[in-house]
Amino acid sequence: MTGINTNSISRTDSTPSPVIIVGSGPTGLLLAGDLATAGVPVTVLEKRPHKISNLSRAFVLHARTLEQLDARGLADDLEAVGQSLDRLRLFGRLTIDLDTLPSRFNHLLVLPQYEVEKVLERRAVEAGVDFRYETELTGLTQDADGVTVEARGPEGRTESLRAAYVVGADGMRSAVRDAIGLPFPGKSVIRSVVLADVRLAEKPPTLLTVNAVGDAFAFLAPFGDGYYRVIGWHRGRNVPDVEPLDLAEVKEITRLALGRDFGMHDARWMSRFHSDERQAPAYRVGRVFLAGDAAHVHTPAGGQGMNTGLQDAANLSWKLAAVVTGHAAPELLDSYQAERHPVGKAVLRSSGGIVRLAMAKRPWTLAARAALTTFLNTVGPARRKVAGQVAGVGYRYSARRGAHRLTGTRVPDVALADGGRLYEALRGGRFVLVTPEPYEGRCGERLTVARWASDRRTTVLVRPDGYVAWAADAADAGRIEAAVAEYVGG
Repeated sequence: MTGINTNSISRTDSTPSPVIIVGSGPTGLLLAGDLATAGVPVTVLEKRPHKISNLSRAFVLHARTLEQLDARGLADDLEAVGQSLDRLRLFGRLTIDLDTLPSRFNHLLVLPQYEVEKVLERRAVEAGVDFRYETELTGLTQDADGVTVEARGPEGRTESLRAAYVVGADGMRSAVRDAIGLPFPGKSVIRSVVLADVRLAEKPPTLLTVNAVGDAFAFLAPFGDGYYRVIGWHRGRNVPDVEPLDLAEVKEITRLALGRDFGMHDARWMSRFHSDERQAPAYRVGRVFLAGDAAHVHTPAGGQGMNTGLQDAANLSWKLAAVVTGHAAPELLDSYQAERHPVGKAVLRSSGGIVRLAMAKRPWTLAARAALTTFLNTVGPARRKVAGQVAGVGYRYSARRGAHRLTGTRVPDVALADGGRLYEALRGGRFVLVTPEPYEGRCGERLTVARWASDRRTTVLVRPDGYVAWAADAADAGRIEAAVAEYVGG
């Protein structure tokens, strides 16, 4: 299959990487670091210069993402620089409690995206990832044996690179997605959203400040360096993204939505954008995959965009590593689409629902919002379900017919008999077999064997991404060995 047009090729890479990742945002960085840690050579192409931007669009890490980062030894460093928040307030009266989440991270962590990128980049560099900055994908062709990527680097130099697999983590305007001919259906939900990084004369009363009143919506989040990110929208101000923006407009929108502008001053950056809801119909075409914003984009409501992309990467990385290193059949890669596409669709629904309720104006939509707020504030199970979905811990993957009820579920960070934790045992991209009794079967560099610290009797094989691959309530050594052989491989 042939993608977009290419320039003439001046050089062919003689040392191909098994995996090429296009894009070095959070999704691409996590994926690259995982692959390199697993011993898979990986090349990252990034069209931007090498620089961690301070113009972050994402500001929160949810519980499930923090668990994935914990499995890589990164969560504690981020917890040290971020600020935790144990509840979300929406529409003035709706409160979503996070301190009841079944997670070690029963909160959300407020910190700019660039702080996440720093730790992910450092890990990827230490693992030996080959970064090629100022290098833009200009063409892609795949065949039965691999993928040829054509790229234009600094000073216009062109080259041809060969890989077994390619992952497009190159954002909403993905060149990889275009090259494989996938559409990106959806629509713009909100136009002329204003962004500004400002100083405030008055400190907001809450860590995250968000509200919608009448025709206006506003959100405030701290960078941690004295500046705050403002996101605002006004129904009556529907202008093109290129329309000039001044601080007076940002302040007016904020006053309408939040009651005051907190003495905004010294804006270091301002811009407009439009918020889209889009999802690619497939996350895989042959040997090419999409992840993060290249696969799905959502409204900012709920702060789920970056988190969903990082969880895409955590799902795909161990599968690619297993296939490339010969521990699993290529058919394993089909499960990436099967598992992650429904989650992306669910996030589109939930984030879209939040923003539509925030934008409610007609009497019947305002009544629906009031009724939902009352229902969620009074019905604990429903409120906990919403919290679990926003935090990412409430999703499970489908399982084949006849599988144990735990198959496909996320495993919390349980205590192990040796005094350690499950997510510590997962580090290095390992499977973890947790048993009720001592088990003397085979283990190795890809499998850790542990025992429950509790009196639980179920035997569980946990995938590297923290989900159950296989489980049994009463399993002898033969059944366990068969499961390890099937899921962990040789």
